[in-house]
Amino acid sequence: MSATLIDGKAVAKRIREELKREIEALKAQGIVPTLAVLWVGEDPASGVYYRAKQRLAEQLGIEFRGETLPRDIPEAALLERIRELNDDPEVEGIFVEFPLPPQIKPEAVRAAIHPDKDVDGITPVNLGKLLIGEPGLIPATPYGVMELLKASGVELRGADAVMVGRSEVVGKPLALLLLRADATVTICHSKTRDLAEHTRRADVLCVAVGRPKLITADMVKPGAVVIDIGLNATEEGVVGDVDFEAVREKASRITPVPGGVGPMTATIVMKNVVEATKRLRGLPTAATAPTAPTAPA
Repeated sequence: MSATLIDGKAVAKRIREELKREIEALKAQGIVPTLAVLWVGEDPASGVYYRAKQRLAEQLGIEFRGETLPRDIPEAALLERIRELNDDPEVEGIFVEFPLPPQIKPEAVRAAIHPDKDVDGITPVNLGKLLIGEPGLIPATPYGVMELLKASGVELRGADAVMVGRSEVVGKPLALLLLRADATVTICHSKTRDLAEHTRRADVLCVAVGRPKLITADMVKPGAVVIDIGLNATEEGVVGDVDFEAVREKASRITPVPGGVGPMTATIVMKNVVEATKRLRGLPTAATAPTAPTAPA
C-alpha cells in the first residue's frame, strides 16, 4: 500500500490564511510588515526564490523591498547595506539570497544581519538560541518541516529520527528541533559509515544532502515517515534525495518533490516576518519554536 502524501501546498495554504488575518490586524493598528530582500549577482536559481517571495509577500499584504545588487559588489559594500537595513525602523525583516559571489563570505553576511530581523534564522545569535532552547527566529526550512510533521499527526516523542545532512541552515537546526520534540536523533553525513544501517532504524527519516535518489527503498524501515528536503534538477526533471516511487511503497507518509517541503519555506519566511514585526513593535507574540522546549534530561 502506498504511503500517504504529506501535502506541503495544503499546509502552507492554511498557514498563509492565518498570516493574512494577523497582517490585517497589524495594518488596522497602522503597522505594515516590511521585508527587504537582497539578491546579489542575479543568480538564476536564487532568482526563482527571490520572485517567489515577492509574489507571496504581495499576496499576504507584506511590503516587499527587493534590491538587485551587482555580482562584483565588494563584501564591505554589501555588509554596509545590511547595516543600513538593520537601522531602518520601517524594515522588520531582512533576507539575503544565497549563493553569493566568491568575494563575499557567507558567514560574514549571516553575522551582519540583526538577529531581530533575521527572518531566515541564520545568524549565529538565532542559531545559538535554538541550541539552548531560547525563543528566537528559526531557520525557515526546518521550521517548515516541523509544521508538516505536526499537521500530519506524527508522534515524535520517543521516536527514532535520523537526519541525513548536517548543514548549518537545514540539517543541524532540524536535528535540534527534533530533539526538542523529544525524538532520539541521529545525524548522518558524507563520512557516515554504512548509511543504510542508520536509516533503516528511523521512524522519521529526513534527508537534505542534494544527491538525487540517494535514499532507496532498501534503506527505509517499513512504515517510516520520510521527509525529502532535497531539490535536484536532473534530465528527468526536478527530483528529491529520495527515490520517491520506490520508497512510497514502503513508507507510511512521505513528502513529494516538488510539492512537499518546498512550499513551506517561503511561507515560514513570511511567518517570521510577522513574528519579527510583533517583537520589534513590542506586541504579544506566539512562541517562535515549533515545539516547546523540553527538560534537559
